[in-house]
Amino acid sequence: MNTIEAIDLVVIAGYLLGIVGVGLYSVRKRKQTSEGYFLAGKSLSWAVIGASLFASNISTVHLVGLAESGFTDGIVWGNFEWFSGIELIILAFVFIPFYLRTKITTLPQFLEKRYDSRSRVVLAIFSILAALFMHIGVSLYAGAVVFENVFGLSILVSILIVALATGVYTIVGGLTSVVITEAVQTVILIAGSITITVLALYRLPEMGIGSYEELKAAVDPDRFRVVGFDSAEKGFTFTDMLFGHLVLGIWYWCTDQTIVQRVLGARSEKQAKLGALFAGFLKILPVFIMVVPGILAFALFREQIGEDTKSVLPVLISNLMPVGLKGLMVAALLAAVMSSVAAAINSCSTLIVYDVFDKLKPNLTDGRKIFIGRLTGLIVLVSAVIWSPFLGNLGTLFELINQMFSIFAPSIVAVFLLGILSSRGTANASFYTLLVGSLFAASVFVVEKYLTVGGIPHYLSSTDGLGINWLQQTSLFFLFAVLLYAVISYFDQQEQVIFPGFYLKVRNSSRLVNWLTALLVLTLLVLYWTFY
Repeated sequence: MNTIEAIDLVVIAGYLLGIVGVGLYSVRKRKQTSEGYFLAGKSLSWAVIGASLFASNISTVHLVGLAESGFTDGIVWGNFEWFSGIELIILAFVFIPFYLRTKITTLPQFLEKRYDSRSRVVLAIFSILAALFMHIGVSLYAGAVVFENVFGLSILVSILIVALATGVYTIVGGLTSVVITEAVQTVILIAGSITITVLALYRLPEMGIGSYEELKAAVDPDRFRVVGFDSAEKGFTFTDMLFGHLVLGIWYWCTDQTIVQRVLGARSEKQAKLGALFAGFLKILPVFIMVVPGILAFALFREQIGEDTKSVLPVLISNLMPVGLKGLMVAALLAAVMSSVAAAINSCSTLIVYDVFDKLKPNLTDGRKIFIGRLTGLIVLVSAVIWSPFLGNLGTLFELINQMFSIFAPSIVAVFLLGILSSRGTANASFYTLLVGSLFAASVFVVEKYLTVGGIPHYLSSTDGLGINWLQQTSLFFLFAVLLYAVISYFDQQEQVIFPGFYLKVRNSSRLVNWLTALLVLTLLVLYWTFY
């Protein structure tokens, strides 16, 4: 599928123009304040928050990677999606009350209120680098690779098109434009994914598959076992995934500015919690509409795909989607790229304005803050466009991005989690845990990735070496960070200064929040029982 039909072009162009129009229309005739630009005026409702959280998270890395994992391994990689439901519950009940009651704009600002300005600076640097080099750069490159495979469109041209369309409404409209467009993109993402799933199911009878049991027999029943992970073959166990993902997931969903900024713009604590729970329910869907199509591709197009497993999604689009609907699926792919990029641009602008310029010049006017935010967004986007094409030389994309996250995520999670759960942690403990913990993890990453020990490459994870895979390493980094934090706090004699009223009395959540939480947990338990 290296050509684009006229109808598909119309659909794609219509989507691009429509989403830019929606983004700009959402802030029409509105005099923007800095709170309005960076936090949507703290007016967001649960539906917009939940949809925006989902869309920000689902990138082309998900769409391509989950289809590929379904083809190669089955739904076991769906654990990464379903585990997110638990982490979003943690966001709702542990982190949201502290974030909203301390009236912060950025998460580094939260660390300053809990510890001191040193931790704020370190986290701000980590967050900006993550947004620039991982969220934006990786999303642009991964999307461009898909468009190259599907249409033969060059990677650079694809990156420029997506960057231009996303940059217009994100830089002009701020968080309001981002979340409104992400709500629309959530619908497009789900609609496109459901369409390709349904079309694949309708094709099964042509292969002599007429029931669920026949499908399991055709693709191997283990592909429908969510805990059926062959650790000998893949190097991971279910337990590795559970604990390793818990650390990465709490960092991503609960302490990453790119994601949490939607929650900070909530109109109330209840709306923020409901939004997080709504996102938890939405995260159930990718297994069925993104992983399962990969399993169906194994039944339908095994010979055509062969060893080129990264072509699973392009093959599905090429063979199943008729003219017109192909444009819809490309729009879904564009939605995935644009939502992730928009979220990261907006968070990066917020971090620069409030954690850099606002510290240097505390009396900046609203207009000045918005100008700096827009200029920052433009610089960040241009920088990402310049460097993202070089990602092609960095190896397996999905594994790489998770390994890079695991360098600093464990230390950040330790500092946030222990700082909220206990008042004993000191400012020195936070600062040195962030710094030393991340440097230690980075050193291990370099040894594992680039050095040969005793004649054995990848010595730490290799079965000929220590046999500690990267998920296990993530868990160990977290334990190291916790131990470091506890030891420094124990021996640190400095007087703790904590923001007045930081530890507030826990309020009971609304009955609706509690019932929905119970329903989400029950749904996940039923799913694991069904696909055990």
